[in-house]
Amino acid sequence: MNAICRPGPLLSFPAAIRPIIVSRLYATQTGLGTSNAAPQPRRKAVTAFNDDGRVAWGNLSAREKVARTTQQSFNFSLIIAGAVLTAGVTYLMYTEVFSPESKTSYFNRAFDQVRHDSRCTELLGPTKKIKAYGEPTRNSWRRARPIASKITKDQTGTEHLVMHFNVEGPLNQGIVNLHMTRRPSESEFFYRYLTLEVKGHQRIYLENADTDPDNPAKSKTKFFGITWR
Repeated sequence: MNAICRPGPLLSFPAAIRPIIVSRLYATQTGLGTSNAAPQPRRKAVTAFNDDGRVAWGNLSAREKVARTTQQSFNFSLIIAGAVLTAGVTYLMYTEVFSPESKTSYFNRAFDQVRHDSRCTELLGPTKKIKAYGEPTRNSWRRARPIASKITKDQTGTEHLVMHFNVEGPLNQGIVNLHMTRRPSESEFFYRYLTLEVKGHQRIYLENADTDPDNPAKSKTKFFGITWR
């Protein structure tokens, strides 16, 4: 613009090229404040399937905002579902396996009594070589076989836990039968009986409420129509 304001230098040029020089000077002066940056590439539209959160919320279109909201709601639902499932599995594992009142715990205690009773080891074999397993199945891994057990409640509100499982040692194999009861006023099960039966041998009673005067389960209890004393 300064060159345009000073006509002296322009007059020194031939009249034929003066308009060209003026136009170049004007273009140079007006282009000083402009940017030469290359235009930004057009971004891919954001959808619920490709959104990675890189595009700021303010730069999203209305449709893209709906897509992001949908994606975040779905992810949040998955997190909630996972938390509920984890809590359910944890509760089930505790009540069925780790709780002192679980069937697995009663099975382990009964098996320990069998293994450490001299009458049982005399028939089955050394303690460390005795194994216990559940019902026969196609599963070759005996520890994975289910233990037959059930809990029922009679007319008085007393719960009855009945269970049986197999034991096997180097000498023999047998069946352990367990019956425990828990009255409404009690917090744990007590033995009615715990027996080991080995074919060809007399039944062994490891627990018997009928012969134990201190057993809380000794009092009358009706189970499946039978009165136990």
